[in-house]
Amino acid sequence: MKIRVVELFAGVGGFRIGLEGYPKKSTGTYVVVWSNQWEPSTKMQHANLVYKNRFGAENHCGEDIASVATKDIPDHDLLVGGFPCQDYSVATTLKRSGGLIGKKGVLWWQIHRIIKEKKEKKPRYLLLENVDRLLKSPSKQRGRDFAIMLSSLSKLGYAVEWKVINAAEYGMPQRRKRIFIVAYHKSTPLYKRLEATADKKKWVFEDSVTGKAFFSKQKDGIVNTGDLSGDLVKISEAFNTGSKTSPFLNCGVMLQGHFWTYNYTPKYTGQKVVLADILVDEAQVPSEFYIHTADLARWEYLKGAKSEERYNAANDFKYKYTEGAMTFPDDIKKPSRTIITGEGGRSPSRFKHVVKTPGGLRRLTPIELERLNMFPDDHTKLDKITDSKRAFFMGNALVVGVVEKLGKVLANEIAFRDK
Repeated sequence: MKIRVVELFAGVGGFRIGLEGYPKKSTGTYVVVWSNQWEPSTKMQHANLVYKNRFGAENHCGEDIASVATKDIPDHDLLVGGFPCQDYSVATTLKRSGGLIGKKGVLWWQIHRIIKEKKEKKPRYLLLENVDRLLKSPSKQRGRDFAIMLSSLSKLGYAVEWKVINAAEYGMPQRRKRIFIVAYHKSTPLYKRLEATADKKKWVFEDSVTGKAFFSKQKDGIVNTGDLSGDLVKISEAFNTGSKTSPFLNCGVMLQGHFWTYNYTPKYTGQKVVLADILVDEAQVPSEFYIHTADLARWEYLKGAKSEERYNAANDFKYKYTEGAMTFPDDIKKPSRTIITGEGGRSPSRFKHVVKTPGGLRRLTPIELERLNMFPDDHTKLDKITDSKRAFFMGNALVVGVVEKLGKVLANEIAFRDK
């Protein structure tokens, strides 16, 4: 029996590749039955073009998800997506809305809407990804946004586990730290096993999907607990006010509105891939990726340490600006730094990767950036898609290998227990 998947905020298909494989494995467990990708305020939908080119237009929607009726989304077993990190605050209860509404344009509430409106055919599992600052945003109410998410999912009938995973700590080629959220509906055996487990720490570190996919041990003796079963509006307005730290640590579980959260350190002894392992043969590198001698001083300045006086013309004041040095060029004997969306283009930058090769100092090519996220070579190559846009895609993407490992464990749990 195939596990039916809906992929939201699909980008160029990282979740799909991690679950289905690419090319798609005929004997695989997962099948994407519907997908959606839409970039706001953009006339040319570049990521959507790549997605359709690689996976086909059938059962794919390139429209704003807010305009898509839930009835037009097929029933599915697993909903996945890397939704944008925004302000998730809740508005007041409106009689006409039939319940709570989130801030306009916040895509988390589209996930909430779809799940809620599926009623008797809700997805049994969720697999979501976000930046790790979700656990401590916003700055004036640390952890409020994540608390709203947990509470709203609890009210929809889900238990939730989470883990902040740095891909490089588990042998992958990029130091990319993201939170992965796995939720299971109260109708599933996973939920019932968690409900029957008194030792929630054991669940988090040994029995959870994230715990089995990415082995770890508790870092310290800290455990934070709390209750989120109350009114969402009150959580939005009053959660953790006056505190400078979030109660949510880098792994944890939530059941029926109550959460347990811990700090962990990874347990990994396998093969480790470093930046040198993903570099292409020098003959494949176009000349424009090499740094010109005339630009080298600018690169060195931007990458270097600074302690200098600067002037803010808008407000007419001087200030002292300081920042530390970055490794230049990047150390190819270690996993790479995190790819950002501004990775592309020739202009000197503090944050772009630069490697030293026999041909000289150069930036990373699109294929190398794809490899750092464990995508197939040239996955994003398409007419009218520039190298800078391809780099932008990888700055927005996830590490496919993380999804693959989580997907395998979840599929095993479903196969052996979800009868």
